[in-house]
Amino acid sequence: MRQFTERFFQAPAGSFFLFGPRGTGKSTWLKKQFPDAYLVDLLDDRTYRDYLAFPERIKQIVKANPQTQCFIIDEIQKAPAMLDSIHSLMEEDKSLQFILTGSSARKLRRGGVNLLAGRALLTHLHPFMAAELGADFSLDKALTYGLIPLIVSAKEPDKTLAAYVALYLNEEVKEEGLVRLFGAFARFLETISFSHGSIVNFSNIARECRVSRKMVENYMSIVEDLLLGYMLPVFTKRALRAVTAQPKFYFFDAGVYYHLRPKGPLDNPGEIAGSALEGLVLQHLKAWCDYSQGMVNCYFWRTRGGAEVDFVLYGEQHFYAIEVKNATQIHPGSLRSLKTFLKDFPEAQAILLYRGTEKVMVDGILCRPVDDFLLQLTPNHWP
Repeated sequence: MRQFTERFFQAPAGSFFLFGPRGTGKSTWLKKQFPDAYLVDLLDDRTYRDYLAFPERIKQIVKANPQTQCFIIDEIQKAPAMLDSIHSLMEEDKSLQFILTGSSARKLRRGGVNLLAGRALLTHLHPFMAAELGADFSLDKALTYGLIPLIVSAKEPDKTLAAYVALYLNEEVKEEGLVRLFGAFARFLETISFSHGSIVNFSNIARECRVSRKMVENYMSIVEDLLLGYMLPVFTKRALRAVTAQPKFYFFDAGVYYHLRPKGPLDNPGEIAGSALEGLVLQHLKAWCDYSQGMVNCYFWRTRGGAEVDFVLYGEQHFYAIEVKNATQIHPGSLRSLKTFLKDFPEAQAILLYRGTEKVMVDGILCRPVDDFLLQLTPNHWP
């Protein structure tokens, strides 16, 4: 593995928030791109204590370093009160650039922080995209270990992935006091892994975890705030058929899902692999949407009659319907939902991604190998 892998993410010209889960390479990328910036690392215990007690200290730092124009605050959610002072500094000197990283937006929102009143753009850094890794990308490894840079570069990815998940549970959840019943939350993460790529049934999960439905809903909001997972909304534009109203859930990385998903004699390996593949494609699509210029959003489509398309990308210049199949052959039934979608939305371009090796056109729908598609997917370019 190369020592430093170039990323597709492009920094805005002014101040910005850079959100992303732990281990996605935010700090590494910033140090490479802004070598002359002043760094305030709130993961350092002493630095964290200093700024937690005296958040206005950042004003003293900035005024003592007039030659420095760029200041990086790493993990800003650990000391959100700093934002008041940063806001004031930005008002006094508009030439200053502040880059504020975070692996959680929970404390910022719960504290009533206005995220600098819109004076800093909100951006996101995702796990690696296949095209960033190039020849180093392995579909099989990505499905098992994911594409979090910290895990990809590890000599023992299985052990590192286990430690990574434990780090999130201990540092981001337990130490921050986000939940009182830590064991119940750990059970929830395991239980919710069965809903990866599916509509979440909160009542069933509550019974499995032996907690209230309201508690499960709170746990889900924690997962989203910590950027461990997200809900994918339903595509409802110009709906000609009755569509479902509930969103689907996905973990942010295929490796995190694969690690949390229980496996045993009663579990279908093909079903687990299929969910992992679907999640891997989605994390690429979400990265592509965030890194590309222009507003493009990702959805799924599901009618109450049972027709479902895994992903729909919709924007001013983009309209794609994507179905993902963990199969090496294309079966007639695999195209049924895409054909239904095209009847309602003939403007869309339909694509089926599968585990085969050939790019073929079947009934007017392009079917292509998923690994080839991912390797060619780059910002502002559609394969």
